[in-house]
Amino acid sequence: MLTPDMKRLIEEQLLGFVATAAADGMPNLSPKGAFFVVDDNTIAFGEVRSPGTVRNLRANPRIEVNFVDPFVRKGYRFAGTAEIVERGAASFDALLGRYGGALAPRLRAIVAITVTKALPLTSPVYDDGAAEPDVRRGWTTRFRKLQPNQQFVE
Repeated sequence: MLTPDMKRLIEEQLLGFVATAAADGMPNLSPKGAFFVVDDNTIAFGEVRSPGTVRNLRANPRIEVNFVDPFVRKGYRFAGTAEIVERGAASFDALLGRYGGALAPRLRAIVAITVTKALPLTSPVYDDGAAEPDVRRGWTTRFRKLQPNQQFVE
C-alpha cells in the first residue's frame, strides 16, 4: 500500500497531523512529530504527550493522518485503524527499534496505524499549471521572509 514516495515523505517530514473523533463526535486534530514507517502497510508515531488522541483511539480506533511538504504543497493522507502499543508490551520494543528518534526514552506508547486508504494531497496552485520548482521557489521565498536567519534549500 505505501509507495516509496509515501515512505520518503513521512521520513522527511516526520510531522503528521492526526485526526480522531472524541466519544461525543467532536473532531480532534493534533500534530505529532515522532512518526516513522513500520512496513509497507503500517505507519506509527510515538506517544509522548497525546492524552486526548489516545483516549479517542481507545474508544474509536479509526484515524486519519496527513503529511504535507510545505514547500511543494503536496503530500498524502492516510486512513486506517490504530493500535496503541504500551511500553512493556511484547511488540513495543520491536516498534521502538524501528523508531530510533531522540524521544525514544520518553515514549509512553507507540500508536501503530494499519493503513487501509492512502490518497495524494495536492494544492490547488497546481490546477492552473504551476510547476513544482516554481511552487517550491515561491514558498521558500515566503519562509525566508518569515525566518530571515534560516537557510532553505531550493
